[in-house]
Amino acid sequence: MRTFKNLKIIVLLIGVSCQVALFTPKTLAGSFGAEIFCAMRDGGNDHESSWEAAYSYIKRQKGGLFKVSPKQAAALIIETVVREKDTFSYCIQYLDQLYPDRELQRQLEEEAERKEQEALAAEERKREIEALIEEDESLSGEEFDRYSY
Repeated sequence: MRTFKNLKIIVLLIGVSCQVALFTPKTLAGSFGAEIFCAMRDGGNDHESSWEAAYSYIKRQKGGLFKVSPKQAAALIIETVVREKDTFSYCIQYLDQLYPDRELQRQLEEEAERKEQEALAAEERKREIEALIEEDESLSGEEFDRYSY
């Protein structure tokens, strides 16, 4: 009977410590990641360098079995800024850059792909023209007599 009680207590302690270990680093990583992002942006750094610094910190501190995706890291930063808006009031203006315009990105990617295809087609046309020129040059060395049949 006593061992069953001890087993319950041990399982309870393991459960509580697992919860603390799994959820606390996420909260702390997101909070300090937001501090990094906002401090760098407020200091005059561009979005990319601020985002890379905050994201790399969140990835390192998060721990656990799974990696933190950029969307999750952005959500952690936004949650922290919104939850503590008195502390991060200067950072609210930068939050829209964490979720860029996906339609614009898609259009830019399609435009780049179209330009690449046009460049490939132009290169192919150039090769065809060069082949025709070479063929014409090889024929120009010979003389044809139209009336010799």
